[in-house]
Amino acid sequence: MSELQSVIEAMRSVQQRLDTSSKKIFVMAREKAESEKRYKIALRQEVLKLKSEGHPATLILELAKGKEDIAELRFQRDIARETYKAGLDSMNNLRTEASLLQSILRWQNEMGG
Repeated sequence: MSELQSVIEAMRSVQQRLDTSSKKIFVMAREKAESEKRYKIALRQEVLKLKSEGHPATLILELAKGKEDIAELRFQRDIARETYKAGLDSMNNLRTEASLLQSILRWQNEMGG
């Protein structure tokens, strides 16, 4: 296989990985949004409950966030957020790789190879 064919195959591979990762990023974005929604709804409900129980207003938010199920939802939200960010970084790395391969292909074409 010539160098040109190797670069073209690498470009195809990167394109396929970009296609796959773009589909995955949509799933990650949805999970990020859903986990944020679940957390905020549960937090709001707990804050209202604590308020109705007469807890001091200055402590309510901290008490609510410290409740085990709320803390778990926050944890899941944070994981979804960081997974989404990592997915975006991965896609950007693939784009950089594609750009590099395009530059190599252009250089090979200019050199007559």
